[in-house]
Amino acid sequence: MSNFMLDMTKGKEISHLVKFSIPMLIGNIFQQLYSIVNSIVVGKHIGDTALAAVGIVGTLTSLFFSICMGLAIGIGVVVSHYFGANRKEEVQRTIGNSVYLLGLVGVLMGMLGIFFAEPILMFVKTPAEVMPYALPYMRALSGGAIFVAGYNGIAAILRSLGDAKTPLIFLVVSNIMNVLLDVVLVTRLDMGVVGAAWATVFSQGFAMVGSILFAIRVNPYLRLRKEQFSLQKNIFMQSVKIGIPVGFQSALIASSMIALQSVVNGFGTEVMVAFTATNRVEQVISQPYNSIGAAIATFTGQNLGSGNIKRIRSGYMKSVWMVTVYSLFVMVAVFVASEWIMGAFISDQDTIALAAKGLRITTFFYVPLSYIYVVRGVLNGVGDGAFAMVHGLFEVIGRIGFSLLLIGIIGVGVWGVWYTMGLTWTATAILGFARYKQGKWKKSLRFVTE
Repeated sequence: MSNFMLDMTKGKEISHLVKFSIPMLIGNIFQQLYSIVNSIVVGKHIGDTALAAVGIVGTLTSLFFSICMGLAIGIGVVVSHYFGANRKEEVQRTIGNSVYLLGLVGVLMGMLGIFFAEPILMFVKTPAEVMPYALPYMRALSGGAIFVAGYNGIAAILRSLGDAKTPLIFLVVSNIMNVLLDVVLVTRLDMGVVGAAWATVFSQGFAMVGSILFAIRVNPYLRLRKEQFSLQKNIFMQSVKIGIPVGFQSALIASSMIALQSVVNGFGTEVMVAFTATNRVEQVISQPYNSIGAAIATFTGQNLGSGNIKRIRSGYMKSVWMVTVYSLFVMVAVFVASEWIMGAFISDQDTIALAAKGLRITTFFYVPLSYIYVVRGVLNGVGDGAFAMVHGLFEVIGRIGFSLLLIGIIGVGVWGVWYTMGLTWTATAILGFARYKQGKWKKSLRFVTE
């Protein structure tokens, strides 16, 4: 077996989870550091209005790209099942069939973002002063949707085989490239937010192509024969059956953020800037959760393929303890340093104070936020597509419902935006725990005998 692969069906659970999640964490931190640098470059060099545009478009493009990412996850789950069951031919045919699925979705999502950018931005009540920045930024980013689909596809496939190193290598290099291009295009060539967008698109293309070419060299599963690219209905539909619900789960979560962003936009530019800055910080804080969630998803998928339910339960419990300890530590650290952290993003002192208070509110909800990633990782790993949709819909209901209740009825005011985030995390975590305890996910074990 290649040194770049990891069989999680044998050995100590916590060792596999840590070994797999560390490269994921490094890569995710690099990606979020890029987002932070991008926000700092845009906010400091172009202005707070441009930063608000980056925040709005980031939320919107995450909706389009979530379909691509969801399908990539679905393909990865199918690959992990076959890999755990030691069915190499099916693994390779799944990889071959993924090209058509990801290519189609990448092109469609890109066209949607390019041609419908203006009505979408108007729908979420983008202020008139922000629109000149948001519109070209969104169109340029959408042009790279095919690269987002391609990179996430190859990354999901490699991770399902236990290879978290290859995606890390090219993610780190592409993010460094992204930062350098940001500085050159935005501050030297004065291309504004469009320069920041093109820097991202070019770097994503490099990550996709580089990952594929390198993986073919080091991973025997990626060396496909011509016939393995022929469409296989059962494999194709398995990927769709798992990937579409997971994609819509991500899309619904992104939609819930768009709904909340609309509420934020109604409070004016100052609150928009504060909300964008706090979201950037929370994205960084969430990266260990995301890494453990990805690790437990791969761990679960491989062990489902090998038919080991007891091992899945053990990995789940150890993951819960890991994220709990981390959450308690970071909660205290961020609460104490909130104003200093916000000062790195924002120039205006009043906006810094506003953002710092919002950030302190959400710190109290980091523990339930961490549980969402663990439970979602297990359920996605077994291919529980039905619940993936419900889970995503619940986040939509939570963000819309809590914002209406807190801001519209109780009159909490602007702080209701951040309380809505925390309460939605808590309610979603409880729902995920209930689904796991229900035990219906164990029916996915029938995959082993198919």
